[in-house]
Amino acid sequence: MIRRFNRYELKYVLPWAKCEAIMADLEHHIPLDQHSGEAGYHIVSLYYDSPDYDFFWAKIEGIKFRRKIRTRIYAGDDITRVEECMVEIKQRINRTVQKRRLVLPIDQAEALCEGRAEPAGLDDLDQQVANEVHYLSLAKHLRPAAITAYLRRAFEGQQRNAGLRVTFDTDVSSRIHALEVNADAKNHLIIPPGWSIMEVKANDAVPMWVLALLAKHECQLCRVSKYCLGVARLKGLTEDSVVMGAGVLPSFGEENRG
Repeated sequence: MIRRFNRYELKYVLPWAKCEAIMADLEHHIPLDQHSGEAGYHIVSLYYDSPDYDFFWAKIEGIKFRRKIRTRIYAGDDITRVEECMVEIKQRINRTVQKRRLVLPIDQAEALCEGRAEPAGLDDLDQQVANEVHYLSLAKHLRPAAITAYLRRAFEGQQRNAGLRVTFDTDVSSRIHALEVNADAKNHLIIPPGWSIMEVKANDAVPMWVLALLAKHECQLCRVSKYCLGVARLKGLTEDSVVMGAGVLPSFGEENRG
């Protein structure tokens, strides 16, 4: 597992028919992620925020330097049997995304993110991440705020395309109840069926052939946070300010638009 990295991320909200056409083109350049397979894999993340939703509003207000704390699991066939999770600090500086992460048992991750206890016996890199999470949890009085869940299909570059990832997230859903990352609880769709969030991620620069592919399929940038979208839709807040870029979020009722 890569424990820290910097990269650029481009996001698009697209109808699934367009995503299928893009994936057909991608197959000529980069392979599927080794964990993806044809069906993809389920990701569940629990986001932490302050009582005043400071991390949420930092995104809405377009703060150039902002951070989020989350735990993440790969759900598998039985989410209740998952015992470990990744604890991640996701940080954005202008257009660069930085991540720092460590793996912990879920009970230790919850204690860390809520400022109740720090894990023991970590190596230096993991201890640095734990220290930062613990500091933020105390400074911001962090508590569980929202779950996001989705099915991901991923393509991953190799050799000359090393560091490139293109992901397609469908069945994007959220909840603001039952806030345990491995709870078997009902989520609510925040992107209509038949739509996907595509993300293009690159370490240094997005390859020219990828930019040409995006232009060919007329993809419009739509920088949207799944966490913020989930909170906005489930709390009945305005969604217009959740999106940055030329893309437009589909409304429910647009399920079949191509």
